[in-house]
Amino acid sequence: MAAQTISEGTIASVQDREARNRQYLRIWLYLVLMVLATIVIVGGATRMTGSGLSITEWKPIHGIIPPLGHDQWMEEFDKYQQIPQYQRLNKGMSLAEFQQIFWWEWVHRFLARGVGFLVALPLAFFWLTGRLERRLKPRMVGILALGGLQGAVGWWMVASGLVDRVDVSQYRLATHLTLACFIFAAVMYVARGLTVYSGAPADRQIQRFAGWFVVCVFIQIYLGALVAGLDAGLSYNTWPLMDGTVVPGDLFPIQPIWHNFFENPKTVQFVHRCFAYFVFAVAIWQAISTMRQAPGTTHARRAVLLAVLVALQAAIGITTLLMQVPIGLGLLHQGFAIVLLGFSVAHWRATKGSYPLETEVVSGR
Repeated sequence: MAAQTISEGTIASVQDREARNRQYLRIWLYLVLMVLATIVIVGGATRMTGSGLSITEWKPIHGIIPPLGHDQWMEEFDKYQQIPQYQRLNKGMSLAEFQQIFWWEWVHRFLARGVGFLVALPLAFFWLTGRLERRLKPRMVGILALGGLQGAVGWWMVASGLVDRVDVSQYRLATHLTLACFIFAAVMYVARGLTVYSGAPADRQIQRFAGWFVVCVFIQIYLGALVAGLDAGLSYNTWPLMDGTVVPGDLFPIQPIWHNFFENPKTVQFVHRCFAYFVFAVAIWQAISTMRQAPGTTHARRAVLLAVLVALQAAIGITTLLMQVPIGLGLLHQGFAIVLLGFSVAHWRATKGSYPLETEVVSGR
């Protein structure tokens, strides 16, 4: 009996330590989420101000130091003057005007480098001090690797605008933003898996619905990135009609037809609008379904709140369109998309409950 008491006491002590470690990990991951969200918003500002091509070289290490004197500034400016964006759009701009767009891109890259250290250094500390649970190790290494890949994808995107174009490829822009959102979602999923929930996990149907809704949000973000890459929001600035009709004409002038879904601004905006209606309908359906299957639970309340967030995002999107995409509203629309994605992932993880403690797995509890 005494041995059993000691054993149970030991397990309780270890579980207390695991719970404290999880709290430290959550704080760290929430800080990472804040920086990731900031990077996405600054990236949006970089695109909207036409700043993304101001730095024409990829220097992952040396590039962290900005120009320090007039000669170095002129060297960067001379490099920018060689690309089509300057020659066709910004010819004759002053050094001061160049510096304004340079700083947007530099800050974006600085934050991207910084978040790499924010993940890698604490990860090493938690790992080496035994505070990182076994199941989290491959997940966090995978997230760190995706961060490195994102840096390469970012340069791949910038490179598309340095030779023949005055902007970056909408295909590469959409890939860059979607991968950033995937990293954000992965961090959120892990962080919420370390949370203590008061209620029991939801049934499998609610879990699957929540997971599919996350997929819908990702698709809508990708479509929104195509709209941004083509500046498709600067035309057809009416709602609910588009070009005077519910379904506008001339949606498929490009051959082959599938190219219109990625290269025709009119078609891309129309598809983004239609899928927004679909996401809103799915959010309402999820809220009603969850309230019926799990009435009075936190799962139902989150599903309702998620539907409200979708409605708010739709209202922001419509206002942004009607106002012809002023930078403030454009950034609000992009930033709120991150909020919506984060909440949808948090809801999905919460329907599954938290990760079991390692002592629970070992002891069979």
